[in-house]
Amino acid sequence: MDKPIIMVDGNEATASVAHRLSEVIAIYPITPSSAMGEFADEWSAKGKPNLWGTIPLVIEMQSEGGAAGTVHGALQTGALTTTFTASQGLLLMIPNMYKIAGELTSAVFHVAARSIAAQGLSIFGDHQDVMAVRQTGWALLASGSVQEAHDFAAIAQMSTLKTRVPFLHFFDGFRTSHEVAKIFHLADDELRLLLDGELIRAHRARALTPERPVLRGTAQNPDVYFQARETVNPFYAATPASVQEMMDRFAQVTGRQYHLFDYVGHPEAERVVILMGSGGETAEAAVNHLVGKGEKVGVLRARLYRPFSMEHFIEALPQSVQRIAVLDRTKEPGALGEPLYLDIVNALVEGRRSKVKVIGGRYGLSSKEFTPAMVKATLDELTQAEPKNHFTVGIHDDVSNTSLEYDKNFSIEDEQTIRCVFFGLGSDGTVGANKNSIKIIGEETANYAQGYFVYDSKKSGQMTTSHLRFGPKPIQAPYLIEANQANFVACHQFNFLERFDMLKYAKEGAVFLLNSLFGADEVWDHLPSEAQKDIIAKKLKFHVINGYGVAEKAGMGQRVNTIMQTAFFAISGALPREQAIAEIKRAIEKTYGKRGEAVVKKNYEAVDRTLENLHEVKVPAAITSEAARRSPVPNEAPEFVRNVLGRMIQFEGDDIPVSALPIDGTYPLATSQWEKRNIALEIPVWDEKLCIQCGKCVIVCPHAVIRHKVYSEVALAKAPETFKHMPSKFKEFSAGYAYTVQVAPEDCTGCTLCVEACPVKDKTQVGRRAINMESQPPLREAEAVNWDFFMKIPDLDRKLINPSTIKNSQLLRPLFEFSGACAGCGETPYVKLVSQLFGDRAVIANATGCSSIYGGNLPTTPWSVDANGRGPAWSNSLFEDNAEFGLGMRLTLDKQNEYAREILRALEGELGKEFVEALLNANQDDDQGIEAQRERVTELKNKLSASNDSQAKELISVADALVKKSVWIIGGDGWAYDIGYGGLDHVMASGRNVNILVLDTEVYSNTGGQASKATPRAAVAKFAMGGKNMPKKDLGLLAMSYGYVYVAKIAMGANDQQTLKAFLEAEAYDGPSIIIAYSPCIAHGYDMARSLDQTKLAVQSGHWSLYRYDPRLAGQGENPLVIESKEPSVPFSQYAYNETRYKMLTQMDEERAEELMRDAQKDAKSRWALYQQMAAMYFGNGAGAGKQGNT
Repeated sequence: MDKPIIMVDGNEATASVAHRLSEVIAIYPITPSSAMGEFADEWSAKGKPNLWGTIPLVIEMQSEGGAAGTVHGALQTGALTTTFTASQGLLLMIPNMYKIAGELTSAVFHVAARSIAAQGLSIFGDHQDVMAVRQTGWALLASGSVQEAHDFAAIAQMSTLKTRVPFLHFFDGFRTSHEVAKIFHLADDELRLLLDGELIRAHRARALTPERPVLRGTAQNPDVYFQARETVNPFYAATPASVQEMMDRFAQVTGRQYHLFDYVGHPEAERVVILMGSGGETAEAAVNHLVGKGEKVGVLRARLYRPFSMEHFIEALPQSVQRIAVLDRTKEPGALGEPLYLDIVNALVEGRRSKVKVIGGRYGLSSKEFTPAMVKATLDELTQAEPKNHFTVGIHDDVSNTSLEYDKNFSIEDEQTIRCVFFGLGSDGTVGANKNSIKIIGEETANYAQGYFVYDSKKSGQMTTSHLRFGPKPIQAPYLIEANQANFVACHQFNFLERFDMLKYAKEGAVFLLNSLFGADEVWDHLPSEAQKDIIAKKLKFHVINGYGVAEKAGMGQRVNTIMQTAFFAISGALPREQAIAEIKRAIEKTYGKRGEAVVKKNYEAVDRTLENLHEVKVPAAITSEAARRSPVPNEAPEFVRNVLGRMIQFEGDDIPVSALPIDGTYPLATSQWEKRNIALEIPVWDEKLCIQCGKCVIVCPHAVIRHKVYSEVALAKAPETFKHMPSKFKEFSAGYAYTVQVAPEDCTGCTLCVEACPVKDKTQVGRRAINMESQPPLREAEAVNWDFFMKIPDLDRKLINPSTIKNSQLLRPLFEFSGACAGCGETPYVKLVSQLFGDRAVIANATGCSSIYGGNLPTTPWSVDANGRGPAWSNSLFEDNAEFGLGMRLTLDKQNEYAREILRALEGELGKEFVEALLNANQDDDQGIEAQRERVTELKNKLSASNDSQAKELISVADALVKKSVWIIGGDGWAYDIGYGGLDHVMASGRNVNILVLDTEVYSNTGGQASKATPRAAVAKFAMGGKNMPKKDLGLLAMSYGYVYVAKIAMGANDQQTLKAFLEAEAYDGPSIIIAYSPCIAHGYDMARSLDQTKLAVQSGHWSLYRYDPRLAGQGENPLVIESKEPSVPFSQYAYNETRYKMLTQMDEERAEELMRDAQKDAKSRWALYQQMAAMYFGNGAGAGKQGNT
C-alpha cells in the first residue's frame, strides 16, 4: 500500500484524522489547540468529505462549555462527534465529560495539553489540564510526537468504538502541536481497514430517536445511585486489552507498533525513567545514547494513562529494574506526589514489585525545555545512595531545594543533522517563511526534517526564533537547538544584535546571515564588539542582505520573510538554487494566493531581487567596533527590573531562581518604560513650525510614545540643544507657557498613525505635515535625551485641566504606555484614554485576550503610575468570567465604602461632626473634588493612627474606599459577544456602577483570527472560512433594551471627540455603562497605517453607527438615544473590499461573495433605519422628541 509522506505540525496531523472520522465537530478557539478546529472548518468549507463521503458539519460555539454540550447532544443522537480544546477550555467541559462517560458514549476529544492559569496565565504546554480531568471516567491516551498524534487520533477512535469508553487523546501543546515534522500519512484506505463498520452502526443504534424512544439523564436517589455508578466497571476493566488489540490491528495495517507502555533501553536496565508525552521522545533518544555508552538504563513511555493497566505496566518493566524515576509534567500542590508517580508507586505495590525504589519529579511546566541533559541528570540521581524524591529538573529551586543539577553542555545531536536558527520579529513573516522552508526541505528531499517556532503570547512585535533541523537520519529531538550547535544562524532584524547574543548558537564554521541596512563593505563597523568577536573566533561565514530595501522596492513594506527565505536557500545549499526558488514561489502562491494576485506578484518580485542583493562579507582579522551590546535595561532601573525582568528581556528567564519571583503572581507597575525595544526603522519627527497643537497625533498613538506637554518656559533653561518647543496656544495656559510634542524614539513601533491623524498640510511641500516619519538610527541618541528631559518636566496639575476636548485630555499623563501590542493596534488608544482620564482611581478587570496579553504579559508591565505613585490596579481572572470578576470588585468597594461610613458615624463624637459630614457628603464629580477627599482621608488616618480602638483600626483599613473608585471591565468581542455574554448581561442587569469597555475587533484576535458573533456577515475568518453568513450581533441594542444602561458605540478614527465624550459620560453615569469601540486589527488584512481612513469608511458605509444612549435624558423627557453618524453615504463594499477578510472570499467563491455582500449591504441599511426609528420616538409625556443625526 502506498504510504505518502507529508510535512505537517501536530495540530494538522491530528485534525486530518479527526475530520475524516467525524460527522459533527463542535469547536471553540483556545491556544494551542485552535488550529485543529481551523483546519476542520476550512476543509469542510472547501467540501472535503470524511471517510464515508459526506462533509462533516462544523459549528463554532460560544464557549468550550457550549462546544461540550453540543458534542454531548450530537453523540446522544448518534453522530460520530469530536472537539478540540486545551487548558481552561478543557476544564469548562468537565461537567459534560462526566455525563458522556457515565452514559458509556463513544467519543474522542483531542487536546493540545496546556498549562492552567494559576499565579499567572500561560498559553504553553504541560499536563495540568489533562490531569484535572483524569477522574471523569475518560480514557487518556498520550502521544509524544507529530507521527504519534496522527496515529493515536485513529487509535483513539478505534478504541472508543470498541470499548464504549470515551477517549481523550492528548499531546503536548506547542512542543507537539506546533512542531512541523515529516510523517507517514494515514491514507483513507488504511483508515477504512482500521475502523469497524459494525461498531459504528452499533453507536448509531444507541442513539435517541422517537422511533425507538428511551429516556436518559434520570435523577437518581440514594437507594440506587451507588449501585448504578458501579455498573460501568466491566467496561473499564476491558478497556486496556481492547486498546492494545486496536494498537496491534493498527500495526498490521501500517507497520507502526505501539503498546500501552513502550519500553526502550538496555534489556537488563537497572535504572528507568517513566513519563508521558513529548518528553518521552527526548528520554528515548537520551537513553539510546547512554546505552551505547554502556549504561544499564531505560525509559518506559506510558501511552494509555487511564484506565491504568497494572498488568501491562508490570509486564513492560524489565525484571532487572532496581530504581525508577517518574516524571510528571504537572504540579499538584499539597498532594503526596504527582499523578503518574502515585499510580506507579501503587502499581508496583499491587503488582508485587514493591522492592523497586521509586522517586518522582516534575519537569517541563509551561513548555519549559526538557533536554537529554535533564534526562541524564534524572537517571544519574538514581545512582545516589538516597536519591532526592519529589524533585524538579530544568529550574533552579533555591527555596525548597528540589532541583537537580544538570550539565548544560551535554549533547547527543547527530553531526549529520543540519541545524538552523532564525531570529525574526513577530508579524514580519519570518515564522511563516520558515514553516514553508522546512516543508520544502522535507517534501522535496530525502532528508528527515523538523521545524519548531518560539514566540511568546504577544506574538506580534516580539522576537521570534525558528529552529530547523534536517538530515539523513530520523530526528528525535523535541527541544530547542542549543548553544554552539547551529550550522546556520540568521538575524532578520539588525537591531537585535544590539540586544541579544544570538551568535552563541553558532558552531565553529557556521554561516551567519544578517539583514542589514549597511552594505557588505560597511556593515562590520556597525556590529557590536561581542558579535565581531564571535564571528572571528568561530570562523563564521558572514553574509548580508538589505532585505528592507528589497522589500520596499517590491512594495512589501517591512515584510522581509520571502527575501530572507530565498537568501537561506541560496547560501545553505539545502536544494539546488533553481529548484529552491521554484518551490518558494509555489509556497507563496499557496500561502498568499487567497489575498489576491497583487500580493503574490510582490512576493515573486522580492524573490527575484534577492540574489543580486546578497553579499558575503570579508571578515577582518581584528575587532574594530567600539560599541558594545547594550544592557537589557538601564542601570538606573529599579533592582527588581534589573535583576529579574531584565533577565527575562534578555531571554535568560530560564536561569532565574525560584526565590527571585513573586510568590503570588503580583508584579510592580511602570516597568515597560525600561525595555526600549528599538524596533522602528522610522519614527515621527515633530515640525513645530506647522503644528496647531490639536493633540490628534497624541490620542491615536497606540503605544503612548508620542505626547504633548504645556509647561512653564522656565523649564527650558536646562533643555538639551535639540529639544524642540514653541509658545503654548492653549487658552488656559498661554502667557509664560511653552509647548512641546515629543516622541520616545526607542519605544515607537513606527506605525505612522500619528502622521495619518495630523490635520495640517504643508502648503510648500506636498505630503509633509506637522509630524513626519524619518529614519530612526540617526535620531535615536539625541531624541532619547530629549525624551528623558521631556519626562522630567512636571505635568500640569490635573485639577487645572478640563478634559472635555481632545487637546486638553491629552495633557493628562497616560498610565498605559509602551505595551507589546501590534504596531498600529486599534485597541490600545482606547485603553490608554481610560488610563489618562481615570487611571489614578481605576480598578480594572481584564478579560483574557489581546488586552490581557499586551497589558499583562511578562516581562514588563505597561500599566503605570503618576507622580504620586497612583495608577490603575489591574487584574486578569479568566476569559469567560470577566464581567462577574469586575462586578465583584465593585461590590467590595461599595461594601467597604458602606462599612467605612457606618464606622465614621459611630466615631462622630471623636472625629467631630463637621469633619465626618465633609467625608460623608464629599462631591467627587471631578478631579478637584476627588483630591479634596483624598486629603480628608489622609487627615482621617492621621487622627486615628495613635488610637488603640478596634473600630478606629477597622476604619483605617477601609478608609480608602471613601475616595471615589472607577471600576472598568475591559475585554474583546470574543469575551463580550460570546463566552462572557451571559455574565456581561447579568452584570448590566445588576444596576451596579461599573464601566464596560468592549474592544471590538470583530474577530478572536488573540487566538489567531477566529470568527465571533461580532464578525460581520460576508467576512472570512477562521471558523468561518466560507464567509460568515449571519449578521453581526447588535450588542449595543441588547444593552439599550434594559433602559437603565448607558450605551455608546464609538470609533476613534471616525470621531475622536465623540469617543472622548462617551468615556466621560460613562464614568459620570451612576449605573452600568458599556462602550463598544471599533478596533482595527491586523487580522482584518490591510495596512494598519490606513486604519483611520478605513474606520471612517466603516462609519460612512453604515457598518458602524456612532451613538450614545444616556438614560438620564429619558428622565428629562428627551429621547436617550443620540445618533452621531450620518446616513450611509458609501456602499458597504467600498469599505469591505479594502480588507482581505472580505476580499479573499472573491478569490475562493466569487458567487457566494457577491451574495453575502448584497446581504451585508441590506444589514447596514436596515440597522440604520432601525436606529433612526428609535431616535425619533417621543419620550416623557410626549414633550421631548429624540435627538438624531450629528451633535
